[in-house]
Amino acid sequence: MSSLATDTIHRIIEKSLGASTTPIPVIPTGPAPSEAVHGAAQAAAHAAGENSVELPNLLTLLNQYFPNLPGMPFFHHYETQVFSLGIALGIVLIAFLASRKRKLIPGPLQNLVEIVVEALDKLVCETIGHGGRRYTPFLGTLFIYIFCMNIAGIIPFMKAPTSNLNTTISLGLCVFFYVQINALRTNGIIGYLDHLAGQPRDVIGWCMVILMFPLHIMEELIKPVSLALRLFGNILGEDLLIGAFIGLGITMVHFLHSPVGVPLHFPFLLLAILTSTVQALVFSLLSTIYVLLMLPHEEIHEVSAVHS
Repeated sequence: MSSLATDTIHRIIEKSLGASTTPIPVIPTGPAPSEAVHGAAQAAAHAAGENSVELPNLLTLLNQYFPNLPGMPFFHHYETQVFSLGIALGIVLIAFLASRKRKLIPGPLQNLVEIVVEALDKLVCETIGHGGRRYTPFLGTLFIYIFCMNIAGIIPFMKAPTSNLNTTISLGLCVFFYVQINALRTNGIIGYLDHLAGQPRDVIGWCMVILMFPLHIMEELIKPVSLALRLFGNILGEDLLIGAFIGLGITMVHFLHSPVGVPLHFPFLLLAILTSTVQALVFSLLSTIYVLLMLPHEEIHEVSAVHS
């Protein structure tokens, strides 16, 4: 085996197994692998990087092999924002094409979009109750956007923007400001402050204001943080797991003398589709509940009565 292939296999094994400095012995093998295997091993080594085993995306590869392209350092540095914007534009394009020429008997694209919109509208309206439809555009778009960003991580040469904490914190802040603005608009300033104070109506309630007011403020500030960290941790772990098993599958080229890598990551791709959907649903459903909790209590009681 050539020295290049040997060094590459060493790097892959060290990254996959978490090794740092201990060298791994090389077992002598027969004929050298083909050029395709060399290329696959090099790609896996670059995917491992220095501190992570996330797979390389298109911008990372372009920056590595064509660093002199105009604007490439900028796009590589802001690759998360580039993929986020690209996914958002893709969603807008699909929505435009589906609604451009709406028909009584819908075509495949219009039918698919209508099914998704109706399902999300039903979910929001059943959770919030009367008047919930006015929140469907934001909460439904939130689910679709997060789902598409999650799924992007398992598409070759793409990147899941939600595996970056900056993206999930931004989403959490969007939910935070949306909830607070709607709470002020629905309750008014007095009603909003009354809600934060725990709605005191007796002596004991007013005595508890000094405790309830800061607790409610802290609760509102913690909500976007919990949303962001939950989504970030799950998607990042999912991407790292897939990257690690892809690297491990390529290391088996050396041990099994196989002309190609072993697709050990395939079951985790199926699992990633499930977890990406679940995480988008959890984020959106919790955001819906946060909206509901900030509504006037009369509306919440109406929702409870309808569900019961």
